[in-house]
Amino acid sequence: MKCVIVTAALTAAALSAGAMAATPPPSNSAIAAAVADAHRPAKDTEQDAVRRPADLLAFSKVKAGDTVLDVWPGGGYWTRLFSPIVGAKGKVYAYVPAEIAGFKSDPVAVAKALAAEPGRGNVEAISDPLAQPPPPSMFNTFDVVWTFENYHDFHNSFMKGASVDGFNQAIFNVLKPGGYYVVVDHAAAKGQGLKNTEDLHRIDPATVKAEVEKAGFVLDQESSLLARSADDHTLKVFDPAVKGKTDRFMLRFKKPLKP
Repeated sequence: MKCVIVTAALTAAALSAGAMAATPPPSNSAIAAAVADAHRPAKDTEQDAVRRPADLLAFSKVKAGDTVLDVWPGGGYWTRLFSPIVGAKGKVYAYVPAEIAGFKSDPVAVAKALAAEPGRGNVEAISDPLAQPPPPSMFNTFDVVWTFENYHDFHNSFMKGASVDGFNQAIFNVLKPGGYYVVVDHAAAKGQGLKNTEDLHRIDPATVKAEVEKAGFVLDQESSLLARSADDHTLKVFDPAVKGKTDRFMLRFKKPLKP
């Protein structure tokens, strides 16, 4: 996975796996400045009330100088926020899985346009098959890998059978020891596993934990910040009755400092 970035980007114990935080740590000044940036497009800022960017960025642990992989960046909402936080010494890769490159919205072109925006010199658009193994030269390169409301899609038919286990293992390999893998997604009902990834676009958080931990990660922290008890998990996340008000989970995994 991500061979194209080879040329571009050449604890001790984890916190208890079941730790639940009501809210993430408070945001710092760099995060506050990124969120308040007057150059952010309206289509981004209009989503702030639902996405809680300052809190989620604090939860991600992204900091100045980091190398970040934004998996499935969509319109670039999170990439635009990561970019000023990591700064000139950092790098943000807007990664579009090759399996979705042919979508009508042309997500690769969108990612490239994002990287070409003024002030985005530390952003690069990349696209490779989801589970393509990274070359050894890419091991231990990234500080944070982030995916927002798209992990469930990795299991869907349009991904053409891409191995989610293979993807998680590739992420484990490219993260530095002590690095973070953050997954935020729409929750399915408890015990539903993968049953609703395609029809409702939801996934059971317990399934995500099991899959990611299988790759060698430990659960560092989870948060109920985006939890919504009024969501009974029966509606598609795009249904007007629940859109923007779904029950979502936040999971931050860590690559152990030692094997």
